[in-house]
Order: sequence, then C-alpha cells, then structure tokens
Amino acid sequence: MNQLSQIEALLFVVGEEGIELEEIAFTLECPTADVYQSITELREKYTKDVTSALTILEVGNHFILTTKKTYAPLLKEFARSPLANRLSQAALETLSIVAYKQPITRGEIDELRGVQSSGAVQTLVARQLIEEKGRVEGPGRAILYGTTTYFMDYFGLKDLKELPDVQQMETDLADDDETMDLFYDRFKEKDES
Repeated sequence: MNQLSQIEALLFVVGEEGIELEEIAFTLECPTADVYQSITELREKYTKDVTSALTILEVGNHFILTTKKTYAPLLKEFARSPLANRLSQAALETLSIVAYKQPITRGEIDELRGVQSSGAVQTLVARQLIEEKGRVEGPGRAILYGTTTYFMDYFGLKDLKELPDVQQMETDLADDDETMDLFYDRFKEKDES
C-alpha cells in the first residue's frame, strides 16, 4: 500500500464529513507536511485524469472526497429518477433516527444503528431529506444533522410533534408479538394433536 492509496481509502470511508489533516497523519504515522503533499498530489491526479469523476475538497482543515462539479447535472438527474427514489433499509433507519433524535451527529447515528452510516447520510442529504444544522463544539466539530422542510412536506408534517409516538409503536409491536405467540401456540397445539 502506498500513501496515496491509503489516503484515498480514508477519504472514501469517512464520507461527506471529511477528515482532518492531523487525523490522517496520526493514522498513517506520517508528518502532516508529507500527508498534505500527498493529498495535493492526489488532487492533481484527479484533476488531470479526465476519466475520473472524483476530486478532493479542502474545507478548513478537513479534506473531502467528492465528485467534480461537471457531474452535478447528471447526479441531480439521477436523484430525480424514479429508480433512485427508493430508500434502502439503512437510509430509512438513518432517517428515522435523525427525525427523532435531531440534531444528531453521524457518529451518534452509527452508535445507535451499530454500523457505519456515511452512505445512508449522504443519500439522505442528496435527496434533501436531512441537512447540516450546525456543528458540535469541541474537537473535530462534527456535523449535526436534522430534517429539512422538504422532509416535513414529503411526510405531510407541520411539526415534528406530529411524528408517530415511539412508545405507542413499541406497545403496538409488543401486542403484535403476543398475537403472534398466541397464534404460534395454537398452531403448535393443533400440530401435536
């Protein structure tokens, strides 16, 4: 593994939040100046390669792997296409967490889901269902996410208080489980006779 490919892998995995120069240097156990030089080389490689849709943005002290601006119309068209309108299970889980727990960081979402959620978060941001609502004070200044007005319109909500009550849904699910257990017990009794 060379340093350029290692940096590329890190930028890909961290997603839209990006990663700080110091964090890359710490992970790779290299001086920050060397890492910055490698990021510059990688960015130039993407710029020169007309067959690559990728580029690296430097936002403050964060570096983000993203697509070149020239691909924006294509990606907007894809987001509007009927085939792209379905949300994956991961995106639906992430959207639910953001809706009920906002404002929330991607790290907190990952912790609640038990898996990495950067792809789901990117999808929801691209579909304008969630957006950046600020940043956490302190090291790393993680992005806080919340739902958008488009989310409210799409689901016909005037206020977040109109979201279904979680405790009621849990009670309803528990009742369904009892019904299923009762059905299973009766089925088992019939089967045994």
